[in-house]
Amino acid sequence: MLQILIYLTSPPFLKIIMKKVILFIVTFTLFYTNAQIKILFDATKDEMAGNADWVIDADSKSGGESNPQRIPTPAQSGINSSTSETYWTGALSAWAVDLVKQGYYVETLPITGKITYGDPTNTQDLANYKVFIVTEPNNQFSATEKTAIVNFVKNGGGLYIIADHNQSDRDGDGIDSPSVWNDLFSTNSVKSNPFGIKFDLVSISQTTSNFANQPTNAILHGTAGNPTQMQFSAGATMTLDKTANSTVQGLVYKTGSSTAGTTNVMFATATYGSGKICALGDSSVPDDGTGDSGDTLYDGYFSDASGNHQPLLINSVIWLATASNLSAQDILKNQISVKIYPNPSSDFVYIKSENASENYHLTLMDSTGKVLQSIPNSTKISIASYPKGIYYLLVKNEKGFKNFKVEKK
Repeated sequence: MLQILIYLTSPPFLKIIMKKVILFIVTFTLFYTNAQIKILFDATKDEMAGNADWVIDADSKSGGESNPQRIPTPAQSGINSSTSETYWTGALSAWAVDLVKQGYYVETLPITGKITYGDPTNTQDLANYKVFIVTEPNNQFSATEKTAIVNFVKNGGGLYIIADHNQSDRDGDGIDSPSVWNDLFSTNSVKSNPFGIKFDLVSISQTTSNFANQPTNAILHGTAGNPTQMQFSAGATMTLDKTANSTVQGLVYKTGSSTAGTTNVMFATATYGSGKICALGDSSVPDDGTGDSGDTLYDGYFSDASGNHQPLLINSVIWLATASNLSAQDILKNQISVKIYPNPSSDFVYIKSENASENYHLTLMDSTGKVLQSIPNSTKISIASYPKGIYYLLVKNEKGFKNFKVEKK
């Protein structure tokens, strides 16, 4: 027994244990930053009423409207780089499919779900997700729901706030989405106007290129591209209150408005506590034009604004899902400018950069986060020996890193 105790406390044994602990931490961290960030789309506030169908996938109907289930089907593990948005049935399916292609996992909070934060009895408690997307809520949030949402952001969550134009009460209950959001901002029990935003009770339609001049902003210049236009088809602007929240900023404004101002804002961001919010004044922006056959839907995601909505929506979720202690400049600084090809691939995946002489440390992981290969000083990696499926590749050097989702065909 004494010999065993001596061995267990010996430097060689402790060294082995520490190596295993470090390997586990590194593997978990790499995988978590890539594949296990969960995004929740709300469907508890009558987002399917009238001609709205703000869901990622619905396999059934209830009362003549889409009735989205928690997990979209077919399985998101079947999504690859060429998967169409029609893989799922909902007006937000294109956005959701694109987020899965970025390595995220998406779910719906169904009609029967509960909006809570810190409730261990709720399997879909907001604490289990990094980003909560609420597109044009038609019902008022309860007092406990407002507290949960604000605390979710305060403690590190990312909230996507999407409204529509004034008098867009689709279910006839006497309140529309701008008023629903303004009520949450002004009457929650945590902090009055925590995000520094108020929706204007207006309806505007225009295409604008009046974007803030922020070359290092990770939403305007991000992984998915550099959006330069936004089209509102009956949407609501916002007025910002920097006294309530000094971090709030407009990124997209009505044509002719000052991009340094606090009025006529069409898209805004802010941080609060450890979390972040994005706010958008028109639900037609993420609408992909497909979904409930009984609704009149339009393609705002791909077609409007010359295709600029798609990169803006993807970049903004990436920003929301990134820890708030990293500024937009930090995110860009750490994201090295490299690409991979071919993808999908059956054998080698190559790294392409502006500097042909540069080598990288390549780490390949499977969908469980297990490290399959770790190769220093290389610009290619072989996946020929692995079965068909989805893998994750971390490309890293002394300047930073970039993550990729790789499909083995």
